[in-house]
Amino acid sequence: MRFSIFSVVVLIASSPLMAADLKWKKIVVEPVFRSEGASAADVNKDGQMDILVGDYWYEAPSWTKHEIRKPGNYGDGLKSYSECMVCFADDINGDGWVDQITIGFPGKPCYWYENPKGKPGHWKEHIAWYSGCNETPLYVDLFGTGKRVLVMGFQPLKKLIPGPDGRVAMQTTENEGQMAWFRPGKDPTALWEMQPISPPSEPGKPVPGTFRFSHGLGVGDVNGDGKLDVICTGGWWQQPEKVSDQPWTFHPAPLGEACADMHTYDLDGDNKADIISSSAHKFGIWSFRQKPGKEHPNFVKVDLFPKLVSETHALVCVDLNGDGLKDFVTGKRWWSHGRSEPGSDGPAMLYWFEAKKASDGTITFVPHEIDNDSGIGTQFHVVDFNGDGKLDIVTSSKKGTYLHLQVKE
Repeated sequence: MRFSIFSVVVLIASSPLMAADLKWKKIVVEPVFRSEGASAADVNKDGQMDILVGDYWYEAPSWTKHEIRKPGNYGDGLKSYSECMVCFADDINGDGWVDQITIGFPGKPCYWYENPKGKPGHWKEHIAWYSGCNETPLYVDLFGTGKRVLVMGFQPLKKLIPGPDGRVAMQTTENEGQMAWFRPGKDPTALWEMQPISPPSEPGKPVPGTFRFSHGLGVGDVNGDGKLDVICTGGWWQQPEKVSDQPWTFHPAPLGEACADMHTYDLDGDNKADIISSSAHKFGIWSFRQKPGKEHPNFVKVDLFPKLVSETHALVCVDLNGDGLKDFVTGKRWWSHGRSEPGSDGPAMLYWFEAKKASDGTITFVPHEIDNDSGIGTQFHVVDFNGDGKLDIVTSSKKGTYLHLQVKE
């Protein structure tokens, strides 16, 4: 189905907090709460990037809205959540057309939607896995093969329940589960192949990061062996030399409170991976510095921006200004739990943090305001949207769906 909606463009002048800033053009794709996850891809093969947000995709350049599935009405978000907490775009079935992966409320199934190749109607729905846990599921190139896989926790399957419209609801047990990675099998319409990262939880022995409302998940090379490990607030799983169907070795480490994406970054020039993350529901952006220990590394918390912005429920680490150093982008997940969190009613900020490297190799960050009335959701996408060689930012939140284009000076 097609709907025409308006598009608003706002040119934001350079407004740095501390130093020379980039310039941005804000495009209001739709100022309505549709999702808290977003992705971008050329959905209809017309050579232009489009935006996907779960229930809909928006066709560039006029942002004509198309239904992917039956849409929900999520109100203003004060007491409601959408059915798209993360949204990823990829060609799942190898037919040359971009499909969509979504996870709704934590613990619910992970679905992928098959692109109808320009035909009208809703996209065919497939269950990738029956439970998606942790509030930061990842879709990443975990093994350096150029192919992305899902990384997330999941809860044990309890029973199947026939649902409306031919759908099958899958009820899981309400406890900690298992960390794993997932990829499509020979038949991508069947449940995806699951490969364990952790063993299943046992009574009295919960696996960190696998409860459906767990916060904090990331991938990065923690031990410097060239392989990406999986990180949560309770520690990290070391990727083995050869990946098999056996769980990875877990290294316990206290890596902070409930947070968002967790990224590795050598911040003090000692060639050891430190970890950057941010508070999902309170104030704070911080790092954990890796220090030598007797048997395992120690991680020491160092605050970066303890009071700048709250509810930073997603964080992307990327070289935004092209100087060879990775910066990071985050912002406010406005009304993450209604008005119950610190700073809930504050402006829906979006920031980029410019990395600066000193002569001794230490990294500091300079915060720059991009916008004060859009923020982020639980996942957002940084991509060169218009092909000009500069990275842009696609967000979807309780404020609506937005495209922030980086413009030339």
